[in-house]
Amino acid sequence: MSVSKSLLRMTFAAALAPTLALAGPLADAAKKAEEQAAAGDTVGAHNTIRDAFGTFAATLPFSIGKAVFVSAPPEGYGMYAARPEANFKAGEALISYVEPVGLTWRPADGGLLESHFTVDLELLDPKGTKLAEQKAFGSFDFKGSVRNQEVFAKLTLNLSGPPIGDYVLRYRFRDTASGAVAISEQPFKIVP
Repeated sequence: MSVSKSLLRMTFAAALAPTLALAGPLADAAKKAEEQAAAGDTVGAHNTIRDAFGTFAATLPFSIGKAVFVSAPPEGYGMYAARPEANFKAGEALISYVEPVGLTWRPADGGLLESHFTVDLELLDPKGTKLAEQKAFGSFDFKGSVRNQEVFAKLTLNLSGPPIGDYVLRYRFRDTASGAVAISEQPFKIVP
């Protein structure tokens, strides 16, 4: 059976149509950035992608992208050493590295943008019973000229004299601009 070339072309074009329809602002920005990079405009390519990602991230629901216990205070975004285990001795500080996603950025003075979130703390037993709570455990403000997506929180909890056993550390993040709440839970153990 022979199929005409024009029918094959129409079938091929129809197969591509859904893919082309899915292109959006991120795909458009990637294409533009690739063109800029190919033309030698490295900084322009970087800025195009960064700005498009910031605009896209503003459409995401507020959530927690990563929450890990770390062995030392983080030095910056993504610059941390995760603890191999969530076992702590009594009196040892519990340091968490947490990355919120989908923060709301608002205009601020001087043409800048700002974002703010607060963090409440709850200490739970493995069944979810609340053992301790602290509202406004942390407060974080960010100002800049772009919607920075490389934002993290370093949270340090010092427990005095907890009994040996299993616990859950729950942080409740509140994006103050949108009112949205995101929760991270980190199980851990106090060991002898």
